[in-house]
Amino acid sequence: MPIQQDFLKSIQSARQGLSLSELLGMHPEVSRRTAQRLVAAMIDEHLIRATGIARARRYFLIEPEIESRFPTYIPLSADSRDVLAYIDQPLPARKPIGYQTEFLNVYQPGKTWYLSSSIRRQLHAMGKTANAEQPAGTHGRAILNRLLIDLSWASSHLEGNTYSRLDTRELIEQGRVAEGKATMETQMILNHKSAIELLVENMNQVGINRYTLMNLHSALSENLLPNPADEGRIRQHAVDIGKSVYQPLATPQQIEAVLELLLDKANVISDPFEQSFFLMVHLPYLQPFADINKRTSRILANLPLFRENLCPLTFLGVPVEAYSSAMLGVYEMTRIELLRDLYVWAYERSTQEYLAIQQTLAEPDPLRLAWRELIKQTIHDVVLNREANPMGFISKVVKASVPPEAQQPVQELIIDELRRLHEGVLARYGLKPSDYLAWRQL
Repeated sequence: MPIQQDFLKSIQSARQGLSLSELLGMHPEVSRRTAQRLVAAMIDEHLIRATGIARARRYFLIEPEIESRFPTYIPLSADSRDVLAYIDQPLPARKPIGYQTEFLNVYQPGKTWYLSSSIRRQLHAMGKTANAEQPAGTHGRAILNRLLIDLSWASSHLEGNTYSRLDTRELIEQGRVAEGKATMETQMILNHKSAIELLVENMNQVGINRYTLMNLHSALSENLLPNPADEGRIRQHAVDIGKSVYQPLATPQQIEAVLELLLDKANVISDPFEQSFFLMVHLPYLQPFADINKRTSRILANLPLFRENLCPLTFLGVPVEAYSSAMLGVYEMTRIELLRDLYVWAYERSTQEYLAIQQTLAEPDPLRLAWRELIKQTIHDVVLNREANPMGFISKVVKASVPPEAQQPVQELIIDELRRLHEGVLARYGLKPSDYLAWRQL
């Protein structure tokens, strides 16, 4: 029906919706009675929706696919809706595009801002913790047990993993594999756990640099790539992006050069949230690895937050389709607005949960914090040196490294940790399951 199509186009073009009088003003050839009948029919067919009553009644276009990908509870700007409108088109209608070098080149740290000053202030206010003045990583270590479960589960869920949150908790805390799950899904969860621990437990060694990035990817990709040589290594071949017309760079030399520039720029970004978001945008866009690029960016994006003792970004509740659409906006349009709106919403959701449990967190033991590296190394050595007497070995190490006044409590801490050793905490001590099993059998 031509008149109905004209009405739909008019309503679609009006971001604030249209009243019946405004519709008639745009289509004077249509009688009021006919317009009322057409509007009622379009509402019945779920083509448009109405808000308000009487003269305040306005009509808006319904975009069911867009709304289903981005639930109404995630606020979107007008720019974000423009991105969605383009991405919502079928693949043949979207223009094939390759890597745009200008997208990274024009970004000038300290001058270019993906997150406005008002958004940054909002994020800092939401993410502030009681550990703000403590050494880097204090908050991350304080909530590590909970963080391992939430971030491992939510990030894996974005990759289609079907483990439930409870399944994830039992796997991480008790080493219990969920029944009926693919081995790949179990491996994905455990890899996330290792990657998060790599950052939180090594805060003084890790950074926004090539070493950390490669080792983080290696942890996340262990036993998941067809070619194990691709773990923690720049990809050596071209890749395609599923359900996208975007084609990343193909040659290792190009990727290496861009990655170096990307890391250089990321390193000098002063604000932790801008730095975090920059990594979430540009690492997946470059696709430096054969696979597992988005996972790597999500975990690395937390490093600036860990350093500043801010609440982490766990991605709890982020809809899979919403995240995929936001990334398509970056890939195919070099537009960050949709991902930005999702980032802000996701961070608020994360902070609400973590600040709610902050009151229940026990204060970190200062003695355990001061001697944590010695405790970890001693437990590692006790398990591997199976022929040595554990108690004698611990006593010897403590006497050689700890001042006399702290020797007894530190020794008790090490013994207590050793007694509570189980499969779910082995990575903390640099141990493998086979090491643990051999030690237990003594």
